[in-house]
Amino acid sequence: MSGNPSQDFVVELLASDLNANGGVFCPSPAAGMKLWNTHPRIYLDVARTGEAKCAYCGTVYRLKAGQHWGHGH
Repeated sequence: MSGNPSQDFVVELLASDLNANGGVFCPSPAAGMKLWNTHPRIYLDVARTGEAKCAYCGTVYRLKAGQHWGHGH
């Protein structure tokens, strides 16, 4: 058994999955969490770097390759 008690779960996102601010909330239905094992809701800014990791559960939310988020001005 490794020293890491749980391996990070990665959720790949389309740009259209991000909200108007370029982020998502965790826990997310996309992460497969059940009501009994959720944590407080946390906002994650995915658009800034292309991915973000939840400080509570370690789930990584990442834009799929080739996906870009941005405002059309």
